[in-house]
Amino acid sequence: MIGVNELTTFFGWCTVINLGVYLFSAFFIIVFKSFTINLHSKIVGVEASELPSMYFKFLGNYKIGILLLNLSPYLALKLMA
Repeated sequence: MIGVNELTTFFGWCTVINLGVYLFSAFFIIVFKSFTINLHSKIVGVEASELPSMYFKFLGNYKIGILLLNLSPYLALKLMA
């Protein structure tokens, strides 16, 4: 049986890892914007003009997912302990 402490540690590390992936993605999209747009437009076949809005939606949805699925359970478990 998994205890509250193990679950708290699990969700804490999930939050850290997902925030790292989020920051890496945002950094890569911002710093290497033209390279990323050219690469994704060739791979996926989407127009280059549509990709910035798709990146914005992706980063927003990913951030909401981190908050709902990682950070909220972590904070709830921290309050329980």
